[in-house]
Amino acid sequence: MPPDPPTSPDVKLSRYTYRQLQLLRQGSTATPLRAIAHIDLDAFYAQCEMVRLGTPRDTPLAVRQWDSLIAVNYAARPSGINRMVTAAEARKLCPNIVLQHNIKTDKVSLDPYRAESRKILKTMKESLDQWGADATEVELQRQMQGLSAGLEKASIDEVFIDLSPLVFGALLQRYPELRAGLQDENRDAELPRPPTTALPWNHEDCLVDLDLQESEEDDPDWDDIVMLLGAEIVRSVRNAVWEKLNYTCSAGIARNKMLAKLGSSCNKPNKQTVVRNRAVQHFLGGYKFTQIRMLGGKLGDQITAFFGTEQVSELLNVPLEQLRTRLDDHTATWLYAIIRGDDRSEVNPRTQIKSMLSAKSFRPSIESMDQAEKWLHIFAADIYGRLVEDGVLENRRRPRVITLHHRTAQSRSRQIPIPASNAIDENMLFDLARNLLRQVVAEGQTWPCSNLSLSVGSFEDGVGKNKAIEGFLVRGDQAKSLDQLTTPRETIEPPPAEKKRKVDDGDIKRFFAMPSHADSSTPDEPESRTLQPEPEPASPTKILTGEASSDGQFESTVPQFICSRCSKSFPEHDKAEHDDWHFAKDLAIQDRQDARNTQNNQPLPRTSSPRASSVRGRGGRGGRGKPEKGQRRLAF
Repeated sequence: MPPDPPTSPDVKLSRYTYRQLQLLRQGSTATPLRAIAHIDLDAFYAQCEMVRLGTPRDTPLAVRQWDSLIAVNYAARPSGINRMVTAAEARKLCPNIVLQHNIKTDKVSLDPYRAESRKILKTMKESLDQWGADATEVELQRQMQGLSAGLEKASIDEVFIDLSPLVFGALLQRYPELRAGLQDENRDAELPRPPTTALPWNHEDCLVDLDLQESEEDDPDWDDIVMLLGAEIVRSVRNAVWEKLNYTCSAGIARNKMLAKLGSSCNKPNKQTVVRNRAVQHFLGGYKFTQIRMLGGKLGDQITAFFGTEQVSELLNVPLEQLRTRLDDHTATWLYAIIRGDDRSEVNPRTQIKSMLSAKSFRPSIESMDQAEKWLHIFAADIYGRLVEDGVLENRRRPRVITLHHRTAQSRSRQIPIPASNAIDENMLFDLARNLLRQVVAEGQTWPCSNLSLSVGSFEDGVGKNKAIEGFLVRGDQAKSLDQLTTPRETIEPPPAEKKRKVDDGDIKRFFAMPSHADSSTPDEPESRTLQPEPEPASPTKILTGEASSDGQFESTVPQFICSRCSKSFPEHDKAEHDDWHFAKDLAIQDRQDARNTQNNQPLPRTSSPRASSVRGRGGRGGRGKPEKGQRRLAF
């Protein structure tokens, strides 16, 4: 039972309720007790090379593509080396720097980095799965059943983690007084105050300073406990990655994705930053709002122009009504909330990639088609490697569109469909990309190019295990068994090993084809031809077809019949279909005869097969009269 309301003013309760605690278990975005982490690998490509080469941590190293740098480790940065300098300039600034991937003759491949990324993600999942696995109490095990962290891979070197369910389990395990209140129907009752006045923060946790109206001497509430437990979980994940794979990573822990991502970049490398709820205002006040996701482009420029500032602290003074005078209601409401640290975006574990992009910004800009084609080779190899990982070789998923983006003074994009009939490979992607680039070049004003990118998208699921339409049809043994269930008849069951697959001899064509003799008339036959009624079909002759076994004995495989009207033989289970073919032919012949009689105004006696006349006499094929000879009623 939750505690009774306090009777003394000295007894304090939490600002949070049991309902908000229960929402923590569900990972709901509505609870202020939410715990989200963003983990970012430190200079990931450079670290991959350091791990691969066994390079000491204090050795300067950079990864290059052609003459550009795509990653610089932290040991090289004090020398002034960053991704904006060229490889030649980096060598001048730091003569002992290690430059990996000199690709004057060969294309760079990012596949090794993606392989390392998969190993790191697997290690993170294994570390998270250990939380709560050591619970011994039966009731606690029931409460913690099904709790798991949600992981969203944001890129090759960063991941979001929804820690909320794991933190919920840790709270119940360490603070048993919370369990009873969760069973009560009064979910709006306040939680008891945490039984501590000081939290044992780890020295590795970088705490953001509290807001001006807050003080470290104030008693913490459950949101502080949540951040403490979240920091503990993330620390164990980072330690597991280091101990197993020798990679360092930085992290941010906060109540939502936006704050966590900003926090992870604050204290690099190899540290984690905790943004408590009581520190959000102070934390965001030091940022430009253009550093917040979705505010760094045109929208951010518009807001800056409208209100004359880029600082979050100054924009906080703008009321919502004034924001709405410049922006639409939805954007104004979102902006008002986001600069106050209110982000309701979910951690979304990705199951399928919607698009793949490979891009490069050039400093200095490239000036020729040859330079651009070299980068298109890199992009094509990069994207193809990721397509292989996503299952394009097994035909699980396949992109339908390829797009080229080209930027000079203005940005231009061209896209074309990827031929569905061709297998996707690296050369195919490059040829398509080169064709798109030639379209851009033909329009003029192509150089200098400051940014080039290639992407594929509009993915569609392939046919699982190459299962074409015939995979959905029933045939062979299954068809025979179904036929026996609907229409019992005498059959001979052969040994399974001797059964032969039925060869498709064009059943649908045979249905409309002309028999060999009696009813071989065609629409082009002379009008003077006299139609004769078909003879009464006699009982078909039953035969057996098969092949000799190893001991010389004839083993039957499929029962066969010979039609007395056209002398054709066919499997027993095709007899009803063959009778229908004769019936259709009878009606077609009679219809042609009726047309001739009407044209010549010479009506003749209506002739047809006994079966056709019998069916008409019963009011059509759907009648319920007695089946004729050679017919049988379907067992519906």
